[in-house]
Amino acid sequence: MATTSKAALREQLQAARRRVADVVRAREAEMLCERLEAAENIVSSGGTVCAYVPVGAEPGSVEMLDVLLRRSGRVLLPVARTTAGNTPQPLRWGEYRPGTLTAARWGLLEPPEPWLPPSAIADASLILVPSLAVDRSGVRLGRGRGFYDRSLAARDPDARLVAVVRDAELVDDLPAEAHDVPMTDALTPRAGLIALG
Repeated sequence: MATTSKAALREQLQAARRRVADVVRAREAEMLCERLEAAENIVSSGGTVCAYVPVGAEPGSVEMLDVLLRRSGRVLLPVARTTAGNTPQPLRWGEYRPGTLTAARWGLLEPPEPWLPPSAIADASLILVPSLAVDRSGVRLGRGRGFYDRSLAARDPDARLVAVVRDAELVDDLPAEAHDVPMTDALTPRAGLIALG
C-alpha cells in the first residue's frame, strides 16, 4: 500500500467503507464496544479519555462513548474549527454528556459549550483517533484535513493513541510523512486491541 498516494488510498478506503452493509457495520460497532469493555487496563477509573463520535461509515458508535464514560468517568470529544481562510485549527474539546450532542460542520456531532482549549488533550491517558487505516508500525491515515496532526503534539507523551479501524484497515505498510504521530495501538472489531510499533 505504501506505493499508492495518500489521496488515492483515502478514496479507496472510503469507497470500501461505503460498501459495507448496514447490518455488518452495526455488528462491528457492537463488537468494538465489547472489545472496549473487555480490555484490561485500557483506562483507569477517574481518568480522562479523548474520543470522537463516529459519523457516516466510520467504525464505532455513540455506545462506545458510553462504555468509555463508565470506565473512566470523563470523556472529551473534539470540536473542529477552521480559520477564516479555512485552515484547520488544533481541536478544542468538550465533555461528553449522553443525549446532548449537536450537529456541526462536515456532518460531525459535537458536545455543547463550554469548550476546553486544545491543551485539554494533555489530561487524557487514552486517545481514540479516527482513522481510515493504520499500519503495523503505527502510521495512521486520516481524512487529510490535519486536525489531529495539529492536536496530538499537545498530548501527554505517555498517552495511548488508539486508531479505531475495521479489521481490513489494519495493514502492513502506509506512506508516512515527518509530521505523522505514530499510534500506539489499533482497535478492530474482531482482533480487539492490538499493540503497534
